Amino acid sequence: MTAGVASEASAYGLQAVVEEVHARALPDGSGHLADYIPELAQVSPDAFGLAVATTDGHLCSAGDADAPFTIQSISKAFAYCIALELLGRDKVLEHVGVEPSGDAFNAIVFDPATNRPYNPMVNAGAIAVAGLIQAHAGAEAFDLVLDRLSAAAGRPLDMDDAVYRSEATTGHRNKGIAHLLRATGAIRGDADAAVDLYFRVCAIRVTAANLARMGATLANIGENPVTGRAAFAVDAVRATLSVMFTCGMYDYAGNWALDVGVPAKSGVGGGILGVVNRQLGIGTFSPRLDAKGNSARGIRAFHELAEELGLHVFDPTNRGSALLGVFRS
Repeated sequence: MTAGVASEASAYGLQAVVEEVHARALPDGSGHLADYIPELAQVSPDAFGLAVATTDGHLCSAGDADAPFTIQSISKAFAYCIALELLGRDKVLEHVGVEPSGDAFNAIVFDPATNRPYNPMVNAGAIAVAGLIQAHAGAEAFDLVLDRLSAAAGRPLDMDDAVYRSEATTGHRNKGIAHLLRATGAIRGDADAAVDLYFRVCAIRVTAANLARMGATLANIGENPVTGRAAFAVDAVRATLSVMFTCGMYDYAGNWALDVGVPAKSGVGGGILGVVNRQLGIGTFSPRLDAKGNSARGIRAFHELAEELGLHVFDPTNRGSALLGVFRS
């Protein structure tokens, strides 16, 4: 079999799995929109997209995989990766920890031992990370983050101005968190500038297909597998994937690690990003959220996909690598 024919067979096999998983998850209409952000309450509640991108460049998708939505808290993983690269692990750890919190994503709770946010995947930690990037890059901070996320996606991304303004107008809790972080020293610069950068980054527009490509970039140790452009440093990617695995799904993180077993990050815009190291990036979009703030249909799709492909990092049979090898042969 020639390389070209093998590549087509690989894409066809994985595409069939993606379509089947999408069909299985589609009937799940549970959950509700994130109506505490006015603009997010206006989105179509029934949209559902699923995409899988491989580290050798394939993209397989089903449903509304090209429907735009705002990245929201999925951006926390990428911002953390950028901060680690810019400032180094020790400096970042001075401002935010890496322990699971067991609390809701917007909890105003700091680690009592350090008086710092528990981890960068909850709002408090992400705002502290935004403060670090803002202090380092100043007026260029948002453009820096947008450029890195665009490099990971393999196309220019932009910001949804209406969503940004909606969050900036109504996000009083996050503004309060920013000023508490300033009071404790977790933010040492301008708290208002830090939380404004946080709002802007959360309002970056993506699609499920973009998330899959961005996940494949992380899976490919920071290099976009299609464009060949390096988006993130290797050591920063390793640390980011580790924290995603333990903290990326808020107070559902333990169940996620048990049942799905891949590093992931969710967002209240309805997206979930998953990474299978050195193999796949996975993106889902469905805006109905469960009680913990994660996409209900997206979680169902990840469960189905992990079972179908054997993606769990601790799968004792190594079934995932074997199945993906079949798709690539």
